[in-house]
Amino acid sequence: MSDTTKRIIYQNPDGGVSIVVPAEKCTLTIDEIKAKDVPSGVTSYVVDASVVPTDRSFRNAWTYTP
Repeated sequence: MSDTTKRIIYQNPDGGVSIVVPAEKCTLTIDEIKAKDVPSGVTSYVVDASVVPTDRSFRNAWTYTP
């Protein structure tokens, strides 16, 4: 089972931030999901779900600094 307490964050070429949320029944590890879903050559981070804002009002303004 994948770790649903984690999220994968990466910046899109258009400047936005993408957040990958593992599905509960997914059998892949978080690293396997990252390898599959994050575009090649793009820096990405695995973070705790608590780091991701729950208020989506200003989602287009979200940034992430490790």
